[in-house]
Amino acid sequence: MQTALLQLAEDFLSTLVFLGMYLLGASLPLATGAAIAVGVGQIALAKWRGRRVETMQWLSLALVIALGAAAPITSDSRFMMAKPSVVHFAVGAVMLRRGWMARYLPLIVTDHVAEGVLIATGYVWAGLMFALGLTNLYVAAECSPAAWAWFISVGAIGAKVLALVAQYLVFQALIRRDLAGAQQKRLLALPAPIAVAGAGGQ
Repeated sequence: MQTALLQLAEDFLSTLVFLGMYLLGASLPLATGAAIAVGVGQIALAKWRGRRVETMQWLSLALVIALGAAAPITSDSRFMMAKPSVVHFAVGAVMLRRGWMARYLPLIVTDHVAEGVLIATGYVWAGLMFALGLTNLYVAAECSPAAWAWFISVGAIGAKVLALVAQYLVFQALIRRDLAGAQQKRLLALPAPIAVAGAGGQ
């Protein structure tokens, strides 16, 4: 799970830089410029190393540009509060790609958890992103800024953490079951012990 989190953080580094700087009080142009620099730097480094630039990294950079460019359109606080929904919807759309999770999972998971389970889990994550995006739109439109701040900083992040923990526990149980089944098959494949003739001195 730690490996997956680190990989996701790397893929969405430019978005995290943008949101972090903006929430800490940096001006929008500064946060946007820094995040774009980080995103372009990541892509340039990947190209220089001969590595493939992942879809998530392109998405992260596009989100930063879109969020930074959209801000001058309106100063309405509701619009600003609705911005995270764009992120959730965009990430959810990418997560609809079949098998996207494989890149973020260690070999022990891909070797012992059925492919169908991994694909279904990817779609569940996409559904969670869309659900959080819709919920954020509702909270931004109907609730106070204080309630929205609580939702986006505690509720949305907490939902993702709980989902990660649930995924970890389910995958761990499936891996243990598969390993136990493989061990049982190996034991059954062993030759039966040869009976000792004349047991008991006969």
